[in-house]
Amino acid sequence: MESHKAVELARKIIELDILRDKIWENLAEMTGDKAYELIRRVQNS
Repeated sequence: MESHKAVELARKIIELDILRDKIWENLAEMTGDKAYELIRRVQNS
């Protein structure tokens, strides 16, 4: 049986995933096919 805390954490992860998708869509609109490359550069800096 899941605890209330575990369910809450699962909900937060889902919310973050949805937010990540929205942010990715915005980035892709701004940078086109360069979005993935930009993410990698920023991640490695």
